Amino acid sequence: MIKRTLDSTVLQSLDFFPVVGILGPRQVGKTTLVKSLMSQLNRASVYFDLEIAEDYETLVNNTTWVIDNNQDKTIVIDEIQRYLPLLPQLRGLIDRNRKAGRFILLGSASPVFLQKSSESLAGRVAYHELSPIGYSEMQQVNITENTHWLRGGFPDALLAPTDAFWGQWQQNFIKTYVEQDLSNLGMSNQASITNNFLRMISHIHGSLLNYSMIGNSLGLTHTTVQRYVDILEQAFLIRRLEPWFVNMSKRIVKSPKIYIRDSGNLHYLHNVRSFSDLTQNPIAGASWEGYVIEQIIQRLNDSVQPYFYRTSNGAEMDLVLVKGLKPVVAIEIKLSLTPALKRGSTESVNDLRTEHNFVVTPAGGNMPLKPSWTHCNLKEVLGQLANLDLI
Repeated sequence: MIKRTLDSTVLQSLDFFPVVGILGPRQVGKTTLVKSLMSQLNRASVYFDLEIAEDYETLVNNTTWVIDNNQDKTIVIDEIQRYLPLLPQLRGLIDRNRKAGRFILLGSASPVFLQKSSESLAGRVAYHELSPIGYSEMQQVNITENTHWLRGGFPDALLAPTDAFWGQWQQNFIKTYVEQDLSNLGMSNQASITNNFLRMISHIHGSLLNYSMIGNSLGLTHTTVQRYVDILEQAFLIRRLEPWFVNMSKRIVKSPKIYIRDSGNLHYLHNVRSFSDLTQNPIAGASWEGYVIEQIIQRLNDSVQPYFYRTSNGAEMDLVLVKGLKPVVAIEIKLSLTPALKRGSTESVNDLRTEHNFVVTPAGGNMPLKPSWTHCNLKEVLGQLANLDLI
C-alpha cells in the first residue's frame, strides 16, 4: 500500500476533534486509508458503509442506539453524503459526550456541500481532503513521472498493469460518476447530458471559464451551467483557479480558469490511451500545466492560497502563491524544454513583485535564468517551495 501523506495529519486531528472527516472523490483511497488508521488507534473502532443496505438500515433506524452502545469506540461512517440527516443528529449526541476521536466520516462530497445540506458541526469537526496520489507519494513505487502524468493519481488506475486496463478503469469510473454520484448531488439524471458536459469541460481545460459559452454550446441556461460546475467542484472532479486582483489598479481578468483535477480523467475524456497518444495530442500543453498546478496545490500549507494572474494587456502568470495578502511566488509552466520567458511573464512579476519566480518544464535543472528566476522540473520546484516553507 502507498503510504499517504494525510495519514499523520488525520491522526493528529483525532487527538483533538470529536469528528474528523476524510473527503475526496470516489476510488481515491479513503476506505483503505481509514482501515489503516483504525489499526493505529489506541481504542477499538466500528465501521459502517452506507452503500451497504444492512449498514444503512442499521444507522438510519437505530442511530441513537448504535452511538450510545459504542461510546468507547471510534465510529467510522463511510459514504456519509448518502444520509445527510445523520449530521445534525451527531451534533446533539457529540455534545452529550464530547471527547476526541469519536467519529470518522468518509464522503465523496465537499465540506461546503455537507454544510449546506445539514446543520453545521462547526467547532466539532476537522475536514481533510484526500487527493489522488501525488508526486511525492508516487515515488514510493516504481512509477515514472510520465506514467503518473498520463494515468493520474487514482490508486487502481495508476497501478494498473497495462494502459489498456487503465483505460477500462477510467471508463468504469466516469460511468459510475455520471450515472450515480453526480445525479445524487443534483446534476442531470440524463447520462448523455452529463457526459457531454464533462467532455465540454475537458476541452476548455486550462482556459477561462465562460458560463454563457458552455451554455450556448450545449443548449443549457447560464444558471444551469453554473450549478453543474458547482456540482463537479463539490465532487472533486474539477478545480476553479481564481485570478489574483487585490489592490491592483490595472485591468485584470476576473473570470476563473477551470481544470479537470486528475490528469488521467482528462486524458480519458480526450481519448488519450497511451503516453505516445498524449505527446501528439493538442491537449498536451494544457494538460502539463494542469498537472503541475494540481501537484503543487495538493501540497500547499493552509496559509498559502493559489491563484493565476492575467491582465488585459497581456501580462500572465500560470500560478501565483499568496500568503496573507502578499504574492510570494510566481510560477510559469511550459511543456517546451526551452525555458524562454515572454514579456507577459516578466510584466506579471513586475506587477506582483514576487521575490521567487520559477519556470517549470519537464527537464528543469534548478538553473538560474535571470535575477529572481529559476528553471526547475516538478520535483525541483516542490523542493524549492518546501525550502520556502510553503508546503
